[in-house]
Amino acid sequence: MTTDQRPAELQRTTLRVLVASNALGGVATASGFAVAGLLAENVSGSTSLAGLVATSTTLGAALLAVPLARLARSRGRRVSLTTGYFIAFSGAVLTIVAAQLDSLALLLFAGCLFGSGTASNLQSRYAATDAADPDHIARSLALVVWATTIGVVVGPNLTGIGGEVGTSLGLLALAGPYIFSVFAFATSTLTVWFGMRRLQQLTPRQKLERQPLATTFRQVIAIPHARLGLLAIATAHAVMVGVMSMTSVHLTHHGASLTIVGFVLSAHVAGMFALSPLTGWLADRLGRIPTIGIGLGILAIAMTLAALAPDDAHGLTGVALFLLGLGWSACLVAGSTLLSRSVPEDIRTSAQGMSDLTMGILASIAGTASGPILAYFGFHWLAVVCGLLLIPVALMAATTKPMPSATVINS
Repeated sequence: MTTDQRPAELQRTTLRVLVASNALGGVATASGFAVAGLLAENVSGSTSLAGLVATSTTLGAALLAVPLARLARSRGRRVSLTTGYFIAFSGAVLTIVAAQLDSLALLLFAGCLFGSGTASNLQSRYAATDAADPDHIARSLALVVWATTIGVVVGPNLTGIGGEVGTSLGLLALAGPYIFSVFAFATSTLTVWFGMRRLQQLTPRQKLERQPLATTFRQVIAIPHARLGLLAIATAHAVMVGVMSMTSVHLTHHGASLTIVGFVLSAHVAGMFALSPLTGWLADRLGRIPTIGIGLGILAIAMTLAALAPDDAHGLTGVALFLLGLGWSACLVAGSTLLSRSVPEDIRTSAQGMSDLTMGILASIAGTASGPILAYFGFHWLAVVCGLLLIPVALMAATTKPMPSATVINS
């Protein structure tokens, strides 16, 4: 194998490992997330608190994003991703325990640990770009995002089976789907640990300089393209979590069975991940900023449809959720690529971790607010409020000049 061939072969091997781990991580995350709102409502006895488990999961993903990014910089992607998936495995186990003990506090703590799986899946999209061809960075990133399709489409449809398995084992039916999460996260942990043993040279260790988050944030905000990428990612994620975390509660309150809930959420996550190769291609060919604009437009259509659809029109809600996922995908892929390629190389890993922290915090706020909004005003107003969040980033995208797709700022 020649010197020129080796990096390309290692990149292909890395992508195969990341595709497998993301698929497994998708099954684990989606299996639990599909019933998170219902489980929180069951344990707490309150609809207004139904979003707390999803919020704790999102918050956990946010809080763990920075330490996992630091670990990636100091010890490599292999150690970082393995650690993240193992923490999520622990969270899945604790969720089942919390459900059996009927403990909301333990359930929320478990949700924070469970969120590490999301943090790892998100971080792996950046791992895919470490040795990617500069002209195909967005496509490499999008391929790993796409891999999650396998898991997140299958995951919600295991809800009914999971409930039956849980009941047969003497567990609460709503805790049953987390059994799949336990096994999937365990397998994902092993896949990364053994699959990336010889790939450390793709992510060489660096001397870790503990730069304050505030400093990284100021540096990113000072760069127009990085600022737009950060805002696009965070806003799209907040809108997605705010609506999606309450969808299962809204549907069941208006006559939908767990099977219908599973189908609707499967449509949503298919929108999030299945067409990500297309959004990656658009980001590389059309440009990152135009692709962000397309994503924002799709999100606006989704919020409009969700706001106008009758409560019992589960099919229309499913279409709105599919478009919600598709708009999120465009903003995530284009925004992540724009952010990564517009910051200096010496702060790139830190900026990536800070970005995931920011998107998680905003999504946690949206998830926390979504429960009371649903309880007091209804799903339609929740869609309206989330739609209004798109306005600032749309204005910024309209006033930021595009950059060449292959532009990279080096230190």
